[in-house]
Amino acid sequence: MDITIHSTFLPHDDPDASLAFYRDTLGFEVRNDVGYGGMRWITVGPADQPGTSSSCTRRPPTPAPPTTSAAPSSR
Repeated sequence: MDITIHSTFLPHDDPDASLAFYRDTLGFEVRNDVGYGGMRWITVGPADQPGTSSSCTRRPPTPAPPTTSAAPSSR
């Protein structure tokens, strides 16, 4: 049985550091580097595997912890 990964998404906090790692350290080729409205999507992949790619996207913000305004009930 053959298993193939066509695409994956990699969350990051720093697009330039991610680009440097995947391009310069791992040797992946940059397939797309698109910025729009303060966001940036970078797609990289192994040069010898054109059907495989990884999209580096900014990690979503961590939601704030819930707050309670009422005092706990005593039973």
